[in-house]
Amino acid sequence: MPRKKNPVRLTSGLRRMQSQARTLLASLREEIRDKEAHLKRLKEHQSGLGRLAGGGEKSGGRVNWRSVLEQLPKQFSAADVRAVRGLKSKRPAEIFAAITRWIEAGLAQRKSRGAYEKS
Repeated sequence: MPRKKNPVRLTSGLRRMQSQARTLLASLREEIRDKEAHLKRLKEHQSGLGRLAGGGEKSGGRVNWRSVLEQLPKQFSAADVRAVRGLKSKRPAEIFAAITRWIEAGLAQRKSRGAYEKS
């Protein structure tokens, strides 16, 4: 004959397990908060060191390409664009995309292969 389970014992066991789960969850949340605070401090430290090293603009940050064009000489090349401060880490595709936009907007024109002129 199968043994009947005691509902009181099941309920107290479930409550005990729920209590342990809540305790673990609270400690996990606290650990996550601590790690997020530590990560924030590390990012602030990285940002400060980046400014100290002269890399004021983050890689991947937005660039005002019109102001970049204003800084270039009348005749320029892609290497001149890359020499503008903050663009050293930009991929060649990004630089050529900007040059193409300038040409399409009538702000620059292609003189010869690799040589451009501001309009």
